[in-house]
Amino acid sequence: MQYDKKVENRLKRIEGQIRGVLQMMEKDGDCRDVVMQLSAVRSAVDRTIGVIVSENLEQCVRESVESGEDTDKVVKEAVELLVRSR
Repeated sequence: MQYDKKVENRLKRIEGQIRGVLQMMEKDGDCRDVVMQLSAVRSAVDRTIGVIVSENLEQCVRESVESGEDTDKVVKEAVELLVRSR
């Protein structure tokens, strides 16, 4: 699967958020602020996983339909990926 620029940009943004959290911790930032930022990072990672799985699912279903295969297995695998990511 090829990843588009949007996914790469999401991950770079997450990377920046992590760096920001580390800086807050180095400067003895407030615990609530650190936890709030980490929660934002977790949400961003969850959304990125969702984007990657949904794009992959779309591509796999399209390929399965074109080759005449059953799409049930592909959909089940995608759902399992999402469940495992939680």
